[in-house]
Order: sequence, then structure tokens, then C-alpha cells
Amino acid sequence: MPEDTKDPHSIGDVVEGLSELAEAERQVSIGDVLDKFGNRSFAPVMMIFALLELTPVGVIPGVPSFLALCVILIAVQLLIGREHIWVPDWIEDRAVTSSKLEKATDKLEGPADTLDTVAKGRLEFLAQGPALRVAAAIIIALALAVPPLELLPWASMGPMIAISIICLAIMVRDGLAMLLAWVLAAAAMVGLGFYYFGSDAAGGGYLPVLMGA
Repeated sequence: MPEDTKDPHSIGDVVEGLSELAEAERQVSIGDVLDKFGNRSFAPVMMIFALLELTPVGVIPGVPSFLALCVILIAVQLLIGREHIWVPDWIEDRAVTSSKLEKATDKLEGPADTLDTVAKGRLEFLAQGPALRVAAAIIIALALAVPPLELLPWASMGPMIAISIICLAIMVRDGLAMLLAWVLAAAAMVGLGFYYFGSDAAGGGYLPVLMGA
């Protein structure tokens, strides 16, 4: 494990780490991110993928679905109790230019500061132990909602915001933030359900087309 591996405790730490990678490399790969944050940092690494969806990078076609796939891959490992993150080589080698990453981190600095000021260690039992597996299952469900929502501009931000808050809650052991994220997750899933069934009842809409209806 690299000497500069950090154990981030806030969104600001995550954004700062990404900025350092962008300054040090011409291109930053997912493998570089794992080296930077350590392969035991499940929540910070999932947060990175979720946060990238909230930047201009997230409007590139196919990117939200790819980021959601990465989140699912890591969340499944958290759910089954793995101690180290594993990703296949074809994902680990995916990279972005440092200029794009710098622009993304610049966009994230303000929201990161805001969220970090309200995150505290409260109701810790809801953000550790068995609750982590519940959180992992919810993250998987949220990430699965991203591909169909990608067809609507910025619609996939909802699930990714909830995922980011869940990851932050895990990092700072804030059970109250975890409860908030679960509420947002439920709202996102209900919204997706209304959109799907509403579109289906009308005989049109994007989601039925995507699903082969």
C-alpha cells in the first residue's frame, strides 16, 4: 500500500485527495484512486463515483451507468463482508484526464464544505456493524436505478446524492445522516416507480423503451 494512502474522514478529504491526484498525473485511473485511498476504503471510493456523477462529467452519455456499475461492484463486496476492494483490470485501467478531474473537483468543493459542516457522530449504531450491510443493500438498489434515469438530464443525480450521504454517514459514523439518506433513497425509488408506471400507463416514455417494452 502506498505511503501516501489516506483514510478520509470527510467529503473535503476525498475531494482534496482527488485534487492531489489530478496535480500529480496527466491521467488518473481508477487504479490510481484505489492506491490513493486504500483498498479498504469502501465508503470513500463509492463516494468518489457518486460525486463524479454530480459534476459535468455526469452528463456524458454512458458515464452515469458506468459509475453506477462501479458503485454496485464495491457495494456488493461490502455487503458480503470482504475486507479489501477488488475491481477487474478493465475497470481499474479506466482513466480521465487530469484537466477534467480538476474541473470536477472544483465543482465539488462548495457542496463538500456544506455537507461536512452538518455531518457529526450521532446515533452511531446506525452507521456501523450490521447497519453497514443494510446500507450496502440500499446503495445497490439506488445504483440500479441510475441507468434508466440516465435518459433524463440530471435525473440520476437523486440516487447518487443519496449514495454520497450514505457514504459520508459511514465515514463519520453519523446515524442521523444515515437515516436522512435512507429517506432520500426511499423518495428516489418511489419517484422512479411513479415514472415507470406512469410512462407505462401512457404507452410511452423513455423507461419502457429502454426496458424493451
